[in-house]
Amino acid sequence: MLKRLARQSAVPWVCQRCIQHSQRQRRWNSTISQAVARDPGPPKASRLYGLSTARAKEDDDALRNIFDSSSFWDDFSRASKNKPPTGIVGNRYLSTPEGFADFVTITLQRCNALVEKVARADTVEAYKGIVKELDRLSDLLCRVIDLADFVRGTHPDRKIQNAAHRAYAIMFQYMNQLNTTTVLNDQISKAVATPEVWDSWTEQERVVANILVEDFARSAINLPEDTRQRFVDLSGEIADVGTEFTERMSPETSYLKFDSKKMRGLEPNMARALTKWGETKVGTMNHEAQMALRYVEDADVRREIYMAVRTANKPSITRLETMLKSRAELAKLSGYDTFAHMTLENKMAKSPEAVNQFLGALIADNKHKVGQELEELLDLKKADALMDNYPDRINAWDRYYYTSKLLSSMDTKIRTPDFLSAYFSIGTVMQGLSRLFDRLYGIRLVPRETSPGEVWDDGVRRLDVVSDTDGHIAVLYCDLFSREGKTPNPAHFTLRCSREILASELEEMNQLNHPFSSPVEAATDGMPVTFNPQTNSYFQLPTIALICDFSRQRLRPTLLNFNDVRTLFHEMGHALHSFLGRTSLQNVSGTRCATDFAELPSVLMEHFASCPSVLGLFARHWETDAPLPMAALEKRLAIDIKTQPAETEAQILLAMLDQAYHSSLAASPDFDSTKVYHDVYNMHASIPEPAGTAWQGFFGHLFGYGATYYSYLFDRAIAGKIWRDVFQKESKSGSIERANGEKYKEEVLKWGGGRDGWKCIAGVLGDERLAQGGEEAMKEVGRWGVRDPGA
Repeated sequence: MLKRLARQSAVPWVCQRCIQHSQRQRRWNSTISQAVARDPGPPKASRLYGLSTARAKEDDDALRNIFDSSSFWDDFSRASKNKPPTGIVGNRYLSTPEGFADFVTITLQRCNALVEKVARADTVEAYKGIVKELDRLSDLLCRVIDLADFVRGTHPDRKIQNAAHRAYAIMFQYMNQLNTTTVLNDQISKAVATPEVWDSWTEQERVVANILVEDFARSAINLPEDTRQRFVDLSGEIADVGTEFTERMSPETSYLKFDSKKMRGLEPNMARALTKWGETKVGTMNHEAQMALRYVEDADVRREIYMAVRTANKPSITRLETMLKSRAELAKLSGYDTFAHMTLENKMAKSPEAVNQFLGALIADNKHKVGQELEELLDLKKADALMDNYPDRINAWDRYYYTSKLLSSMDTKIRTPDFLSAYFSIGTVMQGLSRLFDRLYGIRLVPRETSPGEVWDDGVRRLDVVSDTDGHIAVLYCDLFSREGKTPNPAHFTLRCSREILASELEEMNQLNHPFSSPVEAATDGMPVTFNPQTNSYFQLPTIALICDFSRQRLRPTLLNFNDVRTLFHEMGHALHSFLGRTSLQNVSGTRCATDFAELPSVLMEHFASCPSVLGLFARHWETDAPLPMAALEKRLAIDIKTQPAETEAQILLAMLDQAYHSSLAASPDFDSTKVYHDVYNMHASIPEPAGTAWQGFFGHLFGYGATYYSYLFDRAIAGKIWRDVFQKESKSGSIERANGEKYKEEVLKWGGGRDGWKCIAGVLGDERLAQGGEEAMKEVGRWGVRDPGA
């Protein structure tokens, strides 16, 4: 849709209340005038049209040092203080908290003008431009909503947070009204139904047109008014109860108490901290519960803890079941058999039947490996001195304990979490990513000074993404160091998408009394653009923020453990998709693709993180400059490989449960989520789930990923296949060969969401049988299995 988020309103498309609210704020041009007054003029040609790649060696050294050397960073960032001020991420409206209101006001004016223009279309020529106009309308909404959402959750200044929150709320409400606007739906439907119009469109325009039509339909816009109102009400209820479900998940039992003598095996310092007067108190939702399951020798203690950590309380279960039943009703209102059918229609899977084909093939592929792992665990258990704990089987509460024993038999030096960290400073890893991207795609990460007000914390580094053929192609803000109040969760944020700036836009800007130095700046809020000589037009540069939470060190560089390295590679995989998926329409730019395709680039990047040829490009000791000992890495990877089958099975079971919850079962009057949970696990799990648990009350992903939880497994299977058949097919060094990178870029990355994912996969693998997708293609992907990095 215009922006595919919640749809909760059905009022007319002209939002006078939003406009009136914004007009009570300061006039929009006041903030801009102040910012422009301090700007000496338009950007220099090198900044506006592209950046030189002549200083590759200096840029490469600086990239490592701006992250690893505090003295270098102080010198590097000093130049920033002499640059003219700007707003957050270069948006010149956002130089003050009040600028958010200005940003909203002018955006609403531009949106309303576009809506009126679309509504007036009544000729073939006018209808030919409707997709681009609606995509532009979507871009205007996303510029405010995405950026405001990021700022309100990331910026440390409370005034700026509040201003961003107000901007988000106003534009979100306006967007929801547009998403149920019949005139927009009618006009795009007429355009799609006109052969002369459809034939004039590019493949990308047709994809976006279909997205808009399908999403309008899913918002109940074609239903009778009373039914549509019920749809809107249900959507709101689902959003409310779903949020409450994820935020208030709680266990039936919060704490357990044991005689301290029964806690043998638990780490001594932890045991002492939890023990008072001979009694050890274990919080079931805390870290100590997981540690007890891994190390406490007493099987009865482990069983009691397992049951507690796998059992949510009744209110959590009730909220979950309310959400699932409401989703089932919503799907029926919209004419679908189930919520899964409704959700999967525009995904690669297309149907729940296809998803189940995939999951069935995947669990069959994984079954033998899980069986081998259980045999090893059972051998350990039989050799255990404690023979009264069902010695001939592995119980659910045994798995973590004996897996820990299995891993402890491996090289203890390698098991030390930070053994390899000395070879992975943040700067070294970022340098390695840039070198890898340069080898594969001809793009580099170039450090750039920021202007005052551009970043939200002194620890944020700006990198410009520079192509050896296309010049400046993207802007990346790296917020990698931890600080108080910052989210610990790694994330990739698209703050602005790629999009071609239409000539008609620049003409419109010339008609406005704007304070910017050029129509291009006015059209893009002062943020960077590039010029494409092939289309003779300007493009917005993708603007990305990458968030991690690595602890900053004072006397040495911040060193990453190997899981951190994988995390950084994973998030940069999303960023890479945004860098190279520079489409002319923002609706399909970069990561704006089908949910079950979006994780492919990031998961594939994890394979590069484990590849010796890639690590040889950069992994060196921060003090001695010695290269990473590959034998040690192989032993480290062996630990992950050992536990992979069980972890894969756990993910398959969750994906199966997700499908069951969004099937026709949820529409039954006697729907019981606990019974369904046990049915799924007892039918497919290698170790039966004990009666009495109700873990589904902790399955928070059911809200955000309803009916699509399979996506990560799906993309892991595809990524493993591409890794083997493209990057490793000819030789182990294929992971750094330009021909392989170009093939992957041309068939997958450059399309963003503008090409059907199955065609992308068929193209990169050279297998046209996959091009049309369907149940058999889903089953084939399941047969490939999950082969994680290093396997």
